[in-house]
Amino acid sequence: MLAAALLAVALEFTPNDAHISHVVARSLVEDCTPRDPGTIRGRIASNRILDFASAAGADVRRDVFRAGTPKGEREFVNLYAEFRCGDESARWVVVVSHFDTKPGVDCPGANDGASTSGLLVGLANAVTRWRTPKGNLMLIWTDGEECMESYGPADGLWGSRRAVEYVRARTRAVQAVICVDMLGDRDLAITVPANGSPALTKIAMYAARRIGLPDLVRPVAETVTDDHVPFLRAGYKAIDLIDFSYGPDNSYWHTPKDTMSAISEESLLKSGRLLAEMLNILL
Repeated sequence: MLAAALLAVALEFTPNDAHISHVVARSLVEDCTPRDPGTIRGRIASNRILDFASAAGADVRRDVFRAGTPKGEREFVNLYAEFRCGDESARWVVVVSHFDTKPGVDCPGANDGASTSGLLVGLANAVTRWRTPKGNLMLIWTDGEECMESYGPADGLWGSRRAVEYVRARTRAVQAVICVDMLGDRDLAITVPANGSPALTKIAMYAARRIGLPDLVRPVAETVTDDHVPFLRAGYKAIDLIDFSYGPDNSYWHTPKDTMSAISEESLLKSGRLLAEMLNILL
């Protein structure tokens, strides 16, 4: 009875969850860079995330698969964690982040990949304190979001295209897919690209107001190719939460400047609180 009483009615993302997120991101950057698909460090990164997420209380499933790329066939690794309310036919929300780095580019990927991969681990830690009587949650860490040459049917988004197959095969009643990317930026400004579901954009903005940060999220006219796109194409309602102004004129993106010094626990806390409140609304 006491253990049940300690469970939170609403999902809360705390400073400790943000700290865990930051620790995971630092581990990925310092020990697993570059994290290109099919490389030893890429595999180490997937193992590291699995270990951290398992320690946070998640039951993580590894999915190793092979796919063709412009540079030949490569091995990829996706990770899945499911939190069930007791009724698998109830609504599901999927939250997805990629952990790979841009192939062939000198970029530690602290914000672009590591920050939100850590954020999902922090979220997993928060979810273990939460009752979810109305729905189920799936967290997905994808490999191979970054393209090698230019995005197309055989380049980029390998992990999320595979994740769509995973979700479809399990006939999940997915209400929403939330892609998170580059949300550890010290100068955090979360945007919602135009190629997303309008209803979810409204929920993101409403959630920001509910946590007292009404200026944290804004919709933009630009479209972004990210891990939400294969879900949109498959008919799911999906949204991308991304800070695409990383450094002056986005000058830190895909460069050696994408380091741990450019991200912060405070930004991860804000992003985590936003994400948690969206889940409170959706589930």
